[in-house]
Amino acid sequence: MSASNPAGSGSGAVREPPFAPDWWARAGWLLLAAYVVYALSTLDFTWQRFVEGLAHAQKFLARMLPPSFEQWEAILKGMKESLEIAVLASAGGIALALPLGLLAARNLMPAGVSWTARAVIALCRAFHPVIVAIVFVKAIGFGAMAGIMALVVASVGFIGKLFAEAIEEISLKQVEAVRASGAGFMNVIAYGVLPQVLPRFIGFATYQFDSNVRNSTMVGIVGAGGIGAPLFVAFQRFDYDVVCTILLAIIAVVFACELVSTRIQKVFAQ
Repeated sequence: MSASNPAGSGSGAVREPPFAPDWWARAGWLLLAAYVVYALSTLDFTWQRFVEGLAHAQKFLARMLPPSFEQWEAILKGMKESLEIAVLASAGGIALALPLGLLAARNLMPAGVSWTARAVIALCRAFHPVIVAIVFVKAIGFGAMAGIMALVVASVGFIGKLFAEAIEEISLKQVEAVRASGAGFMNVIAYGVLPQVLPRFIGFATYQFDSNVRNSTMVGIVGAGGIGAPLFVAFQRFDYDVVCTILLAIIAVVFACELVSTRIQKVFAQ
């Protein structure tokens, strides 16, 4: 008596592929590729222009070197102002984003409160800091104040959203345990919520400070203070060696801030 074959082992059995093709995903990739080709054609992107641009970039870089340090006092003053703008904007943005992010958390607040707070956060995140800086320059005039206000808005939009999402991911058991002890609302936040999100919040805050250092160099281009104004003037005067010096100064400051931020995160992670 012959042994019975297992199901599907016969010669006439049709084996299904181990991974079924996802035709919707393939269609999506094809549509994306078609749109990329269409966008390149409408934006007049050609290989000839790209090659010519490389040649122009080589000439531009040759004019930037060696860097000129003749205007180091103005550059130092601009970098100092950019750092001050970044520090003040980060402090103000964090101070506003903390309560706003708490109000936006859907697991702690009523729907009406959370959606209203989320709408404010989305509004702060809707525009690039340079656009917001232009608005503040028109409203309160040229100078560092406009840059600080613009970066405060950007900080609230970024940190408020991430802080709200971090709160929504916490374990509610610790929150309920603090409530069961008869603690008030602020004590629940201090002992039930903040300990769970503090390490992540420190990471959000340090990243936003890094971002504000970079953005403080851009808002100055539209008159909102910082090193951006000397950089824009150097471009207009074709002083590319000065431009190189300013760019090197910006890179050095960003690297220094990155080292400080990493050290702060390690301290709070211990």
